[in-house]
Amino acid sequence: MAIMLGGLLLLWMLEGLIPRFTFRGNKYRHAGTNLFFTLTTAVLNTAFAFAIVAACLWTTKAKFGLLYLFNMPLWLHTILALLLLDFIGAYLVHLVQHKTAWMWQFHKIHHIDKEIDATTALRHHPVENLFRIAALLAAILVAGVPFWMVMFYQSLSVLMSQFNHANIHLPKWLDNGLSWIIVSPDMHKVHHSHFQPETDSNYSNIFSIWDRLFGTFKTVPDTTAIQYGLDEYEDNRYQQIGPLLKVPWDKP
Repeated sequence: MAIMLGGLLLLWMLEGLIPRFTFRGNKYRHAGTNLFFTLTTAVLNTAFAFAIVAACLWTTKAKFGLLYLFNMPLWLHTILALLLLDFIGAYLVHLVQHKTAWMWQFHKIHHIDKEIDATTALRHHPVENLFRIAALLAAILVAGVPFWMVMFYQSLSVLMSQFNHANIHLPKWLDNGLSWIIVSPDMHKVHHSHFQPETDSNYSNIFSIWDRLFGTFKTVPDTTAIQYGLDEYEDNRYQQIGPLLKVPWDKP
């Protein structure tokens, strides 16, 4: 929680210093809506923390998982664990939600946001959070990951999600350079485009390797020209908490 709030505060200040776009609406009302979903995410993650801890303790004690099949130094185990947790717990579940119609109904509240900033990072429907928790548990069991590595991954994942959603303008050479290793702000902004071929790209959260490896990486000449949101949810009521919670069952 401290890392999440600290990251938000730092990026909030950077967004004021080097913004990518100027807010058309009320920035504080927008943040309030998104922070409500940040709170529900935190509550659900805390509620299911016992399952995550239990899975980690069991894989460690039983030496269960792909990474325990080989005798490797701690540094290599850590790097491979981060990669597998990021692949299964972020990229893969994100891709599946875009390709599975009923799961998309819950994920799309993240894409309805018309002004993307650091607070958008944890704007997820509570039901979608259950998908993500299940994916994280699956990743732990597949890989075999000690608890401290999961904590390290979760901390890094939160910071990276806030960073790549942040409304900050980096020099093009720096943003492009970062996108070869990690997900940069401009790289992820493409994913929030209202144009579906762009929406269905750049699913990664920490490492950009997955999009490049599986052919889902996409760039656009000018990210400042991107229109965010979904065409059928342009009504301003869809920026409010109540209507957003009902979106999966709503017909716009």
